Amino acid sequence: MRVFDAVVLQPIARMSATRANSRGSLVVDAATALLLLFAALRHGDLRATPALLTVVSGILLFSLVEYCFHRWLFHDSRSLFVMEDGHRKHHLNPLGDDTLPFFLPPAILLCLAGIFTLAMPNSYALLLAGIIGTGYAVYGLSHFAMHVRRFRHPLIKRWAAHHHIHHHHPDKNFGVTSPLWDIVMGTRYVSKSARAKGF
Repeated sequence: MRVFDAVVLQPIARMSATRANSRGSLVVDAATALLLLFAALRHGDLRATPALLTVVSGILLFSLVEYCFHRWLFHDSRSLFVMEDGHRKHHLNPLGDDTLPFFLPPAILLCLAGIFTLAMPNSYALLLAGIIGTGYAVYGLSHFAMHVRRFRHPLIKRWAAHHHIHHHHPDKNFGVTSPLWDIVMGTRYVSKSARAKGF
């Protein structure tokens, strides 16, 4: 195990903390999502209503996966140490370049697409994987933008503030792209003044 750690895991961990990996991930994630969506459309047998239901299901599924990974894989001391440790580094330095290795999310998406083909027609399996991939690409771009930009529009400021609050209250606001599952699971941060007003 020590050889595997020294030869494989440590070099991947070092590479994952580079700017090239963090910026490359944004491009590779978006390209993978577009490739899956293009492949789904190329099949030509998608029908409007089932395709729309697949898109909505993909959006909800991605937002749930985002919430679960962030809450239980990145913040739970019983999770994989490498995941929790990498995320701890992000909390210490939100502008740092620590992220998953650029090849891991696309590999997972392609595996998911293969698994989905066991339960549904290929075009819908590719569409579902593509929507999940799009959600992940949007997550990556959103998360990056939240930490490097100051937004002016009130709604966008409020959306970004949801995540910034998480950096001050790491047991709250696990959803990055959406507060939906924080509301459902009761982990949405509510200020003392709002609690006093009964919100």
